[in-house]
Amino acid sequence: MPNASDYTGQQIQVLEGLEPVRKRPGMYIGSTDVIGLHEALREIIDNAVDEALAGFAKNVWIFLTEDGYATVVDDGRGIPTDEMPQYKKSALEIVMTKLHAGGKFGGGAYKISGGLHGVGAAVVNALSTDLWVEVRRGGKIYTQEYKIGIPKTKMEIETKSRREFPYFNFPKGGTTVSFKPDTTIFQTGEFDFEIVKKAIRERAYLVPGLFFHLADLREGKQKEINYYFEGGIKALVEKINENKEPLHETIFIAKQDKDVQVEVALQYNGGYTENVESYVNVINTINGGTHLTGFRMALTRAVNDYGKKIGSFKDEDAIVGDDTREGLTAVVSVKMPQDMIQFEGQTKGKLGNSEIQPIVNQIVKEGLSTFFEENPQVGRKILEKVYLAAKARLAARAAKEAILRKGALEGSTLPGKLADCQEKDPSISELYLVEGDSAGGSAKQGRDRKFQAILPLKGKILNTERARLDKMIEHEEIKNLIIALGAGIGDTLKFEKLRYHRIIIMTDADVDGEHIETLILTFFYRHLPDILKNGFLYIAQPPLFKVVSGKDSRYAYSDEERDQIITEMKITPNKIVTIQRYKGLGEMNPEQLWETTMNPKNRILKKVNIEDAEEADAVFTMLMGDEVPPRKNFIQSNAVNATLDI
Repeated sequence: MPNASDYTGQQIQVLEGLEPVRKRPGMYIGSTDVIGLHEALREIIDNAVDEALAGFAKNVWIFLTEDGYATVVDDGRGIPTDEMPQYKKSALEIVMTKLHAGGKFGGGAYKISGGLHGVGAAVVNALSTDLWVEVRRGGKIYTQEYKIGIPKTKMEIETKSRREFPYFNFPKGGTTVSFKPDTTIFQTGEFDFEIVKKAIRERAYLVPGLFFHLADLREGKQKEINYYFEGGIKALVEKINENKEPLHETIFIAKQDKDVQVEVALQYNGGYTENVESYVNVINTINGGTHLTGFRMALTRAVNDYGKKIGSFKDEDAIVGDDTREGLTAVVSVKMPQDMIQFEGQTKGKLGNSEIQPIVNQIVKEGLSTFFEENPQVGRKILEKVYLAAKARLAARAAKEAILRKGALEGSTLPGKLADCQEKDPSISELYLVEGDSAGGSAKQGRDRKFQAILPLKGKILNTERARLDKMIEHEEIKNLIIALGAGIGDTLKFEKLRYHRIIIMTDADVDGEHIETLILTFFYRHLPDILKNGFLYIAQPPLFKVVSGKDSRYAYSDEERDQIITEMKITPNKIVTIQRYKGLGEMNPEQLWETTMNPKNRILKKVNIEDAEEADAVFTMLMGDEVPPRKNFIQSNAVNATLDI
């Protein structure tokens, strides 16, 4: 067990100052939008998590307060406060005001850490209008305040904390950082409880035995949540696979190779989609990297070798990587010394260490091979799942290739129902997916044919949550949609061939329309997720009401807007106001449809984003999957909030 007294100012090294941070904040936190704002908070949280990884902290508390501050408290050792003679300043001040100053640069204080290359605290300080830090160490309370990274006071010793929180007693040791984001840098200074909750839940799974406590104390938003998981990433896999018909108990593999610790948990379910998450030192590597590549190689090899060993596979090329990932949920977590890590990009989206791939590959291959030998029933279940995936892939290939050949970009080979636009530049072109032939006809007449294409969709399309690719392609409406988009699907997908960079779902404002909208969203989320990730998918907002008084005619897109218009019209006495409720797009003529829903100058479009992929995955599975009880429970729980349009 490391000794807390060994962590002193001598272990703090300095590489450069803070000057560049405010000039180019995106270089340090990725962006200055809401994502960058929460990245700043995550950096402070990760400094607290690092204390847990080093074996000291057991709790991390996060408070969001009415005055715009976020406060993070841990019960670790506390940042060193002794003077650094070479700077004639305290180690605390150096850590908070100098880039690349911390215990993660060869000083020996942290072997494994997740902070942003050790620059997190200083960067957050530079991007905060006010920041206050409190260190409880050796029975004393040391405090210092900063403004945009510049100390307002020297380090002082206090008798009690300057900030208090309801029902909370500060731990005897540890660090507290309280900061207010600078809204001249960030587009918003308001923290989102759900985003913070996801970040700490993720870390709670990755650091078993660490308690997280999150409290939102802002007026009207009072919420509190606590996370603690003994099961680690195994528990995370089981949470992701909730309601997905798991085929077997979760497989867990853990092994140390010199300074590299590898943990993998995996479980197959009855679905067809892959859900694999990867982490390095509790940082979510959303773009994967060498650790994920090593895992996938090992999985394919282990399944193939076991299948051949028991005589299931005879053709050497029978199983490919995609087959082994159908219905797979897995988490790959690697912990390694901070000075070893090579991330691609400042915000660590992808791991670049070439030496990690063979390490993960070997550990996972050996672990899976041993597991299959010791658990032949589970091994055979997985082989059966993988074999069916391979069979479906081979059966679908010919059909897909035929369809994609028909889907060449020349207009004559496109679906007959598609009214294409004249523009050939995808960045300017729009495709409206319109419910029904009647509304499709109005849209075709009302559109601007220079850049707007129309594809009518008849009835409720196939629920692609439950369908394999070969079945999807047999469905006429889905086939037409794939051909119209022009990018292909599955293993033949070429995203650069997408013919439209604005794809707009336009359905009736009723229950059936919302159902069709959900089916279309399911198709894109499961089979063309890059369209969502690139911000190319939108939902049109047709008006709900037409409000008329004499010659004054206006459209309303919500109940509140309708009421506001009525109030304005009734200002002149004796005015008679009539209200028309639109339930279908077909109730509007082409001119009205253009004016209200398709004219870029007037229309309202909602962009479809995926802020929380794990949560989105769970919702699609629950609402669109085969399991009825979770869906029934959701309906019963939320029925009281439903707005009935009778």
